[in-house]
Formats: sequence, C-alpha cells, structure tokens
Amino acid sequence: MKKTTVLIVDDDSEIRNFINIFLSNEGYHVLEAENGLQALEIIKSSPVQLIILDVMMPLMDGIKTCLKIRETSNIPIIMLSAKEEDIDKITGLTIGADDYVTKPFSLLELVARVKAHLRRQSYIVKDLEEEVISIGDLIIDKAQHQVTVKGKEVSLTPLEFAILELVASNRGHVFSVDKIYERVWKESANFSDNTVVVHIRNLREKIEENPREPQYLKTVWGVGYKIEK
Repeated sequence: MKKTTVLIVDDDSEIRNFINIFLSNEGYHVLEAENGLQALEIIKSSPVQLIILDVMMPLMDGIKTCLKIRETSNIPIIMLSAKEEDIDKITGLTIGADDYVTKPFSLLELVARVKAHLRRQSYIVKDLEEEVISIGDLIIDKAQHQVTVKGKEVSLTPLEFAILELVASNRGHVFSVDKIYERVWKESANFSDNTVVVHIRNLREKIEENPREPQYLKTVWGVGYKIEK
C-alpha cells in the first residue's frame, strides 16, 4: 500500500528530524526541505499530500511559499510560527494555510493535526449525494471540487470548500462555530481561537459580491452561519 507523503519545511534541522521521526513512526513517508525554494522544487517532482511549513526561513519564508503553493495547489498546509500573537495566526490563515501551530509545540499535537487534516481530505471525495449544488449564481460541483460565481471559477482552499459544501448541503440549517469545526476538521472543538471565523471571512471575500452584506453565507447572530433555502 502506497504511503501518504508529508513534506516538512523548516530551516532548523533538529525540528525537521524530530517531526520526521514521529511521522515516520506513524507510517507516513516524509520529505524534508530547509527553505521555501527547496519545497517548491520537491512539490514539482514528488506527490505530496500535506505540508508542514515554518514561517521564518531564509531565501523564501513560509508566507511567500504558501502564497506560491496556493497559485496551483490546494494541498493542506500547517504553518509553524514562533510568534504567539493572534495577528500572526490570522495572517497565516488568510494567505491560504489550513492550520497553524505555535512553537514550542507538542509533537503529539502536531501529529494529531496532521491526521485530522488528512482524514478530512479523505472525506471530501465522499458524500456526493448531490454532486452539483446551485444557489442563485453560486454553483458548487462536489465531484469536480469546483466553485463558480456568475460563471467565474473561484479558487478555494480545501477547508473553505469543505465549509461551503457543509452549509450549502444543509440549506436552512444553522451551524455553530463549534459544529462547523467538528464537521470540517473532524475533531472535537476544544479551542478558543477564531479559526473558523477567519475561514468564513476569507470564504465570503471570495464568493460574495459584498462580503459585509453576504448574499449566500449569512450570519445568524449569536448562533452561527447558514445558507438559506
């Protein structure tokens, strides 16, 4: 059976080695790069299912690398950052990252997040009872993993697509932030940050003509989010 490949991108060889050992013990095939330029070369030549990407690196940092990857790929990306300020976390998600972990971090927690994102990826190709969802000018093609608005294709990250698919597949149902996290991330919502809110905001920027007055993804104040029937 072919192993799932995870790419670790960090200029600290000790951190790469520790993560490599843990992931290899979990049965993953692990590749390493010490900067963004090396990472981009590896991605071109080797199939990669998930990337662990450090923010601060020489030659090409994690922010620029993530932006470059997102031009052509929706590979799940977990950012590593030594800064704990919320703005740094939000920046990591805004550029297209799927998750972030602050240093120092627990290797067990990192491995758990890797598993969660890979597990979520496997769910994307399932549950295709309604392969194409049409809501006004918004078209969601589950089978092709494609979204168009007014005939123009919109590029979404895997998490953004999963959130939109969840709410659109259950039109009229209000999903709380916790419920969205549990359904999309496939793990318990034991958190206090604004990860889901940031993804919702980014999603609206892409599919709504006026994100401040959303036509599709509406807020039910004090409860959550929904797409009306």
